[in-house]
Amino acid sequence: MVVPVIDFSKLDGEERGTTMAQIHNGCEEWGFFQLVNHGIPEELLERVKKISSDCYKLEREENFKKSKPMTMLKELVEEKSDRKLDGVDWEDVFLLTDDNEWPSKLPGFKETMAEYRAELKKLAEKMMEIMDENLGLTKGYIKKAFNNGGSSSTEEEEVTENVAFFGTKVSHYPPCPHPELVTGLRAHTDAGGVILLFQDDKVGGLQMLKDGEWIAVQPVPNAIVINTGDQIEVLSNGRYKSAWHRVLPTSDGVRRSIASFYNPSYMASIAPAPQLVEEVKKADEEEEVVEKSEVESLKYPRFLFGDYMSVYAEQKFLPKEPRFQAVVKAV
Repeated sequence: MVVPVIDFSKLDGEERGTTMAQIHNGCEEWGFFQLVNHGIPEELLERVKKISSDCYKLEREENFKKSKPMTMLKELVEEKSDRKLDGVDWEDVFLLTDDNEWPSKLPGFKETMAEYRAELKKLAEKMMEIMDENLGLTKGYIKKAFNNGGSSSTEEEEVTENVAFFGTKVSHYPPCPHPELVTGLRAHTDAGGVILLFQDDKVGGLQMLKDGEWIAVQPVPNAIVINTGDQIEVLSNGRYKSAWHRVLPTSDGVRRSIASFYNPSYMASIAPAPQLVEEVKKADEEEEVVEKSEVESLKYPRFLFGDYMSVYAEQKFLPKEPRFQAVVKAV
């Protein structure tokens, strides 16, 4: 199996219907797909590659050699034990947001990554509009839900706690001398909304779980990988499921991974769209006999995203279904 690759430029042409259907299938059947010809300038993407690699090599590589994963792996090898390294990931990572202090002092880093983040945020909002249309929801439904019912204008974003959160996680996975003993990143689903990944062109390792099988998310030059998070699953009433994924370590090369995510505000009340719940009810009525468990599997509780994140922080690498029930609240 191969993760779908979709030509995003055809969305505005004669093949719009086909492209919309491809994206719908990517969301509904996969939870992962890749966009090419997405409109983000290649010159900008090349700058992002270079500045990210320079940041790791010049500012972070030496520190990783002293990191917890490296230290623990050395100890494990010295013990000559058969066990594997549990509970840690072979990953160097930092987060970029509009209101945190960015770690790199390299000339051009802030300007390049700010420009890149602006492009990715626009693409995320466009993707949510496409999901709205494919699900039969009003335009802007998902974005409004993520902004706790607000309009999320640019002026408001700096002053209210009710706006969606847009972050960028910059990760590098250094070559591992014993990849059979560690994980690059443990299997998990993403907690939030829409995730946009700019992965390494050459060094693979990202896998997603599809029909019980782990398959590679193949590197495609300058593609943006899209995957849906847990909150899209809830809002779509299970039509779009968040997919399990992981990163395997490698002994060859440094893997670059830049994941941006458009998440609800912590105060956002998240629940299945009423229209999609009604569609399930109508389908149930048309079926004279419906197993209770099948009906219940299509429904999710209402909760605050901030409460969900509190649970997720403790259960990220555990089954996701109990997380939805653990945060049931009257909103």
